[in-house]
Amino acid sequence: MPFALYLLGLAVFAQGTSEFMLSGLLPDIAADLDVSIPAAGSLTSAFAVGMIVGAPLTALLARRWPRRNALAVLLGTFLLVHVLGALTPHFGVLLATRVIGALANAGFLAVALVAATSMVGPESRGRATSVLLGGTTLACVVGVPGGALLGQLWGWRTAFWAVALLSAPALAAIVRSVPAGGADSSARFGASAELRALRSPRLLVTLLICALANGAMFCGFTYLAPVVTGVTGLAPAWVPALLALFGVGSFAGVVLAGRFTDAHPTGLLAGCAVAATAGWSVFALTAGSAAPTIALVLGLGALSFALGSTLIARALHAAAGAPTLSGAFAVAALNVGAAVGPWLGGAVIDAGLGYRAPLWASALLTALALTVAAGARPGRRRRGLSLERAEPRCAPGPVQG
Repeated sequence: MPFALYLLGLAVFAQGTSEFMLSGLLPDIAADLDVSIPAAGSLTSAFAVGMIVGAPLTALLARRWPRRNALAVLLGTFLLVHVLGALTPHFGVLLATRVIGALANAGFLAVALVAATSMVGPESRGRATSVLLGGTTLACVVGVPGGALLGQLWGWRTAFWAVALLSAPALAAIVRSVPAGGADSSARFGASAELRALRSPRLLVTLLICALANGAMFCGFTYLAPVVTGVTGLAPAWVPALLALFGVGSFAGVVLAGRFTDAHPTGLLAGCAVAATAGWSVFALTAGSAAPTIALVLGLGALSFALGSTLIARALHAAAGAPTLSGAFAVAALNVGAAVGPWLGGAVIDAGLGYRAPLWASALLTALALTVAAGARPGRRRRGLSLERAEPRCAPGPVQG
């Protein structure tokens, strides 16, 4: 893999830390800013909404920029809003910084996905995607529990300062080492033609599954801290450790996806979806016991990220007519789920169903994703809706540099 790809992964590490770290900081943010835990959970949904809007919008705006310039501007914006978030005493301002930071993050990830897959041959695009997303999994292993620990020691604001400091060397490295790229390499695809790629039933099915699967992950993961302390009965000091364990699982899941996505996408998707549905259900049933909670946090991290990484690769492949916006479509779909998941989890908690309820909701969302995927398979033989490749394995993929 090209060295520049790992530099992009460093930036994704900083952004992934920001996206996921609130799961360990919600109680502190709620107490400091005098809001409820479900209201604090809306910060995660706000970030996801910004990602949904930002992915296609910023990808379109940056379409004619050299990729290095676009990546630098977007990451610089992301850095600055985290400084503001660390300083503000107002929940409304913090909410706004999450939306703006997400806009920048979405654009960065959309451009980075296209840049990453353009650096390798068509037979390695699934692996390139997994390397890039490895930054997110490392954020779960190191950044998120580190942020939770910082929050416990010195307050939640220090976690925002840490994200800003992480972004600075990533920004310098991108300016120095990432190829500038060319805006003209995809000029033969007009913006309107790329947007029309959304009409593909095959792509729409893949994006819907992306949204459902990621919604399941965020629904349960966002409220992991109150589940661990309020249901399992573990001390707050366990929260960073379990967040790190989830990250270890997510890293293993991305490695698994990188190894098998290009050759066996359908089998990997089906197996992970079935196992995740069962896993969230068992977690809801056994959350009162420490041993199954610890084991399931690890396993669900692996299953969720193996599923997500494979779906991103499938979405990039399905968007054959959108070499610039294919990454934006995938990012937007994932963050529809990331917005709906925390909202759904907060809604069932507010309804008085307790902290186990988001885990049941995660099981339901994963089962829906599996149902949609299963329903699409017969359609392949009639209308080409399958997630399988329609062309030979070695044929050029959808993303051209």
